[in-house]
Amino acid sequence: MSIQSKGRRKAKKKLAERERNQAEANPVPKAKVEPHAELRDQDRTLLAGIVRREGEWVLGMNGKIAGETTSAARVLALIMRAAELHERNNTPVRLMYSDALKDAAHAEVAEQGIDFDTYKRNLAAELSAGAKSTTATH
Repeated sequence: MSIQSKGRRKAKKKLAERERNQAEANPVPKAKVEPHAELRDQDRTLLAGIVRREGEWVLGMNGKIAGETTSAARVLALIMRAAELHERNNTPVRLMYSDALKDAAHAEVAEQGIDFDTYKRNLAAELSAGAKSTTATH
């Protein structure tokens, strides 16, 4: 073994230790998560929620992520549909959502030249058609 290789090993160890210490001192910041909507039942149990994380709207239902999208209109319409389905099944719920989510959703559909109620109806029809084609193939 040469004297030079021993020196290189020591230098590598020192560099690795320095990088490890620097990483511990400057941890990578976690993604900022902003809550924007929640759907709760009468017992205040959280049934669904929407958060914004790294530019994406994330829909969570029953403690699991149901989906992610850049479309504020889609997630707002989906959580509203979930609330309507609960109400139809005689489960009173309370849906609260932020102005930021509502404004983003309404601006998004306005760019398409429609209003939010029309968007919701179109999405409901799309989902119903998808559900019918899935059950027809099984």
